[in-house]
Amino acid sequence: MLLPETKEREHRFKLALRIGFPIFALLFALISSTLINTYESLHVTFYFTSILLFTFSIYFIFFLIYKGFDVKITESISKTFTRDYLYTYLNEKLKEDYSLILISIDNLNDINTKYGIKNGDKVLFHVAQYIGKYLEDKNIHNFPIGYIKGGDLIVGLNGVKENFQTMIELLCLKSSEYKVDEIEINISATIIDSVFSDNLDYLIEKLFELKNENENIRFLDNKELIDPNDLELYVINAIKEKSLILMTQDVYENNVLVMKEYFYRIKNFKKKILHPKSYLKIVDRLGLRTQYDFLILENSISHSMSDCKNMFSIVIDPTSLRNNNFLNKAKELLKNNAHVKNKIIFMISEFEYYSYTNKFNLILKSLKKEGVKICIDRVGTLHTSFLYLRELDVDMLRFDSFYTKHIAEENIKSILDGFIVMANMKKVTTWLRMIQTQEEKHIALSMGIDYIQGKLLSDLKGIEK
Repeated sequence: MLLPETKEREHRFKLALRIGFPIFALLFALISSTLINTYESLHVTFYFTSILLFTFSIYFIFFLIYKGFDVKITESISKTFTRDYLYTYLNEKLKEDYSLILISIDNLNDINTKYGIKNGDKVLFHVAQYIGKYLEDKNIHNFPIGYIKGGDLIVGLNGVKENFQTMIELLCLKSSEYKVDEIEINISATIIDSVFSDNLDYLIEKLFELKNENENIRFLDNKELIDPNDLELYVINAIKEKSLILMTQDVYENNVLVMKEYFYRIKNFKKKILHPKSYLKIVDRLGLRTQYDFLILENSISHSMSDCKNMFSIVIDPTSLRNNNFLNKAKELLKNNAHVKNKIIFMISEFEYYSYTNKFNLILKSLKKEGVKICIDRVGTLHTSFLYLRELDVDMLRFDSFYTKHIAEENIKSILDGFIVMANMKKVTTWLRMIQTQEEKHIALSMGIDYIQGKLLSDLKGIEK
């Protein structure tokens, strides 16, 4: 039996005691007092009334108990802890060495669509039971397991993550053959521990970040750990002091320099440069994305004054472009800096599809009137990139670096050929990054890709800001 089911039974029993004891104590006191003081003159109706009181008391107690289950500690489908109770439980545990495992049914949405929601619910329940049995077979008992969202469950274990990494890897390997009523199930796992942080919200967010990586099982190396509180201070300080690090890399067309990509980083208090992957989530959570993007735009325009010949590209988050305050300030800045007209490129990409594409298109067109070129980034990896290429009025597309690494493979070439044909039909410029070998360069040029970029052609150049 899973810990949540045991806890639910304990919860019911304690609730029954808390409700029943005062009522039975009062009844017992009343009846005892009456019997002692008026025993000889008691009428038969007293005994009848006493029985009725006990009957209705028992009924009332059970009524209150089941009404009390409006606030439940277990989730009705998976029979695991609810998110609220799980958070309360785990916050107590994180005061010592403790590990959290995010176990995800990656294809639950597909199961719901193909087999129906009831079968999806059955899969969620059976996977929770499967995880429980697997861990109990490893002599791990009384561990919390709770439902977070979708197909995601959180398991808590006493100890640091190194104690459980091999076991979780084996769980993922073993689960590759696991089925419920012949329904195939894809399970992945991610683990982190309280060494990273004792803040539960930070730990849960980091688990979902790691889940979005492309490996089947993901772990965070202790060398990569940055205290989230420190990271917040780095971000706030960098934006407040406008202290970003600018790096550039050249982009070529037919061996001729045509533009530069501008990369931005921040430093920690030890002067170590941090990659955006490590802090952009913090920027979003603090609600500073539009400020951060506008700071990038300001710095880029300022730096471009010393290099007016070439185009330059910067990454701007689409949510910033859809923010009226950012959009108005950006347009004003562009109008006041005529030297960047038709030379600045906004690279956009996002995981979630923005369905109001007509509205988004109007925003992009208004920017294009100010001389901004629009490039869709990470084409071929994010599903949104294909949809945006189809629906938005853009000037360029840049393929994800995955295609560079595998460009010699025939199936990858076929996919790239399809994108290139589509781009040519829409009169959109194509662009491939991270070219590191002569073979990759040769294949890219022979396929008709317009712009190429990478270490083979140009190193990153750092510029202190």
